[in-house]
Amino acid sequence: MLFSSINFLYYFLPCVLIIYFVTPTKFKNSILLLSSLLFYFYGEPIYIFLMLGAILSAYIHGILIDKYKNYKKIFLISSIILSLGMLGLFKYSDFFITNLNNIFQSKIGLLNLTMPIGISFYTFQILSYVYDVYKGKVKVQKNIIKLATYVALFPQLIAGPIVRYSDIEKELSNRKHTFEKISLGIRRFIIGISKKVLIANQLGELCQVFLQTDEKSIVFYWIYAISFSLQIYFDFSAYSDMAIGLGKIFGFEFLENFNYPYISKSITEFWRRWHISLGTWFKDYVYIPLGGNRVGKIKLIRNILIVWMLTGLWHGANWTFILWGLLFGILLIIEKLFLLKKLEKTPKIIQHIYVLFIVMISFIIFNSNNIEEAIKQTIGLFGANEESIINNYTIYYLKSYFVIIFIGIIGATPLLKNLINKLKQKDKTRKIINIFEPITLIALLLFVTAYLVDSSYNPFLYFRF
Repeated sequence: MLFSSINFLYYFLPCVLIIYFVTPTKFKNSILLLSSLLFYFYGEPIYIFLMLGAILSAYIHGILIDKYKNYKKIFLISSIILSLGMLGLFKYSDFFITNLNNIFQSKIGLLNLTMPIGISFYTFQILSYVYDVYKGKVKVQKNIIKLATYVALFPQLIAGPIVRYSDIEKELSNRKHTFEKISLGIRRFIIGISKKVLIANQLGELCQVFLQTDEKSIVFYWIYAISFSLQIYFDFSAYSDMAIGLGKIFGFEFLENFNYPYISKSITEFWRRWHISLGTWFKDYVYIPLGGNRVGKIKLIRNILIVWMLTGLWHGANWTFILWGLLFGILLIIEKLFLLKKLEKTPKIIQHIYVLFIVMISFIIFNSNNIEEAIKQTIGLFGANEESIINNYTIYYLKSYFVIIFIGIIGATPLLKNLINKLKQKDKTRKIINIFEPITLIALLLFVTAYLVDSSYNPFLYFRF
């Protein structure tokens, strides 16, 4: 069940909210847990048992680590093996079998297992919980309902952000519900679903047109590259907005996951602003345990490459994802060694162009089915595929989607947010904004509803994760 669906928006969510808020406080976690299990069961009836098994494993290992401290490392390793083993089986088994067959000319049969939705997200949440118990950063959770609620919490279950147990540990036991918090949550959710449905989906349609047509041109390659970069940002950040908004409604404070990454002046800054929860997860649970930057230059390079190869692999079982991750790893190494200092001396516009170009190329690789396709689409930007500079087909779709591309470019910057904040500083304009903001949000929700009723195109980019 997608957040951006009629079933969720007008059936599931209202029912859950009514039941949740009429339920006594001591039973609210139970209602959230049951709702989350129903939410997951709707999309993955069989794999709900897999998630329940993962939760039970986390619960048992956490208790064993806390109780038998002399053997806690053994239990930590056991938990890691089980969690990563499960993730590897369902997400990477066919990838490794295919590569083994290619290398050794063998004929090992593929398992053809369907990947459980959201398995990467809840596996990482479980790993962080068990590791933090091991390090003594959090207390073991002996109430399995609370732990299960943390892992299965439907607002962030299938699309993130990756929520640490330490971030919501207190809120699982004692959280406050206020009208202000609920209204902020509703506002954030509507903004998120509007970004997803009214911008990301529209850009996604344009990207599909490009991928399916034989009438490509150099300009169309650039339109596709820009459109997909915008689509993936609005899609990913929209789901984070919706998750954060739903979290507020239910009394939780999830950390921000995106912070206008396209205004960055370096790749290092970009990754401080893009998918923040994933970046900090790898930093805290892989990069720092490997030694971080407190090691020699050779080991530092090794650590960065390991982290970014794993970051790429986390996104999917394909060489394009590994290449995508290693590309960023290499660029971050280069920046750390010398490029950052040189970039600081160049005009800001050059810094922005450098980041946007690299990120655009990286997302071409990210969205390609294989390396050959990634190369073809990249060199197509420079006319190497011998297409014309522009054709009537390109002009037609440029005219059709120009407005939404322009809105996407403006929306990917903090310009509108800064303007509204500036206007709110004056009494007269603040009153006008306070009047028109709820009207605008209602209008956006109506537009979203109309689109969802009328359109069948509503892709779920997180499925592969």
